[in-house]
Amino acid sequence: MNLLRVKEILRAQVICGEEYLDKEVYLVGATDLMSDALCLLEGGALLLTGLVSVQVVRTAELLDLVGVVFVRGKVPSNDIIELAKKANIPLLSTKYPMYEACGRLYMAGFKGKKVEVDS
Repeated sequence: MNLLRVKEILRAQVICGEEYLDKEVYLVGATDLMSDALCLLEGGALLLTGLVSVQVVRTAELLDLVGVVFVRGKVPSNDIIELAKKANIPLLSTKYPMYEACGRLYMAGFKGKKVEVDS
């Protein structure tokens, strides 16, 4: 599935990168800690976060993420938007809290990274 489908499911607004909504999303992760994003995500992933900082875009660029969705209606400042535009990283914003946004994407068929759980 692609970013356009994410936009529909989350009723999200596109902040920048509308031309990239056809990008395929292979994995979804949610965190406010960019150190966790660096450990858990990989290229082709979508990041959901409530953190609105330059580090989010830098992390997305480093990991080759397909985009970033800001939860709880957060919108980044113009300097963050400009940085994302230069890096060709789509930014979206949804009014849903992170928990509900993740649940909606999971129910629609998007998957997170597989982790082993002790039985």
